[in-house]
Amino acid sequence: MAWKNQGGPWGGGGGNGGGQGPWGGRGGGGPSMPEPPDLEELLRRGQDRFRRALPGGFGGGRVVGLAVLAGIALWFASGFYRVQPGELGVELLFGKFLRVTTPGLNYWLPRPIGQVVTPNVERTNQINIGFRGSADVGGQGGARDVPQEGLTLTGDQNIIDIDFVVQWRIKSAADFLFNIRDPEPTIKIAAESSMREIVGQTTLEDALTVKRQEVEGRTRDLLQNILDEYGAGVAIADVKSGRPDPGLVAKYSRRIRRRSRDRRRQAAEGRSARAGDRRL
Repeated sequence: MAWKNQGGPWGGGGGNGGGQGPWGGRGGGGPSMPEPPDLEELLRRGQDRFRRALPGGFGGGRVVGLAVLAGIALWFASGFYRVQPGELGVELLFGKFLRVTTPGLNYWLPRPIGQVVTPNVERTNQINIGFRGSADVGGQGGARDVPQEGLTLTGDQNIIDIDFVVQWRIKSAADFLFNIRDPEPTIKIAAESSMREIVGQTTLEDALTVKRQEVEGRTRDLLQNILDEYGAGVAIADVKSGRPDPGLVAKYSRRIRRRSRDRRRQAAEGRSARAGDRRL
C-alpha cells in the first residue's frame, strides 16, 4: 500500500523538511525536551484548592482567630467553682488574698491569674498529744504512748505523764491560710507548752484527781490566747486529758502522804530542838 505524502508515519514531513517530528518538534534537529512545570503556578493552584476546601470558604487567618477566641472562652469558663456546705471560698489574685465567698456556685478568674482555696470551717479537727493510734485518750484501746510529748513537771516537783487531745476549728479562713505556715504543728507545740505551764502551777494530786477538769479549762484558755496572738484564725473547742491510771494515782498519793508526814515530823523535831535550846 502506497503512503500518502504526509511526511512519514508520525505526520511530520519526510526527510529534512520543515515538518514536525514525532514529539512535535521541528524536524532536522531531533526531538526537543518538554518545558519544566511552573512551580509558582502549582503553589497558587494548591492554595486555591485549600481555601475552597475550608468550611464556608473562610481564609486561614480567620480560622486561626476563631480557634484563639474559642480557647479564651474555654479558659474563662473554667473559672466557675462550687463551695460546698461547711466551706468558705478564699479567692486569691496573683497569690494575694482578695475576698471570701459563701457556699454555692461562684466565679473567679482561673489560673494563673486567680486561685480559689476552699477550707472547711465547720469540721472539728483533733490533735493527739502524748499518744498515737486509737482515738481513746490516755493510751487505751491499743494506742501507742509518746512520753516525750506528755511528760510534765508538776508544781510540787513530780513528773507526770499526761495524754490529752486538742479539738479545734477554723474561725478565720484568711488568717488560717496566710498567718501561719504549718497550722497543725503550730497548734500542737502551743498545746504542749500550755499544758506544761498549767500543770507546773498545780500539785500532782490535784492534777490527777480533783482539779483535772480545771487544768483542762485553764490549758484551753491559755492555748487560745497564744493562738490569737499569732493570728492563727483557730478556735479551740476543747482540751480533754486522759483518765489517770488508778494504780498510778494510788502510788502517787501514798508518796505524797509519806512526804507530808516526813515534813511534819521534821518540823516538829525542829520545834523541839529550838525549845530545848531556849531552856538551856
